Amino acid sequence: MMRELLMTMERGTDMETIATENFARWNDALRTLDPETVAAFYTEDTTFLPTLSPEFKHGTGGAREYFVHFLEKHPMGTVVEETVRPLDEDSYLHSGFYDFEVDDGSGGRSVAHARFTYLWVRQAGEWKIAHHHSSLLPNA
Repeated sequence: MMRELLMTMERGTDMETIATENFARWNDALRTLDPETVAAFYTEDTTFLPTLSPEFKHGTGGAREYFVHFLEKHPMGTVVEETVRPLDEDSYLHSGFYDFEVDDGSGGRSVAHARFTYLWVRQAGEWKIAHHHSSLLPNA
């Protein structure tokens, strides 16, 4: 089964499509400005290293706590470069670079350039984030 999945990925189909759709759903959830809606994307035992926080968050409660404040910035993410690596039929690693447009606190908007890694897992037929790491892109 894993061989079939890898062959499918070599043709550039299923898991890449799933990753694109999952990111779009997660990004759309951000637009709701509801931390509960966004936190529902995370597993109960998720680990989360957020972009704009020095804290290591755990579980959906930790995700919710972070998004209460992050959503106040009205974020909108755009993937700039990405790689999707299937692990098995129920999990994949999605990593790359994305830009987040956020309120800058002075009535304008600014862009945070960041790198990301998501570990997505399928639980009871639903895709959830088991690990999320996002950090600001360092200056060259």
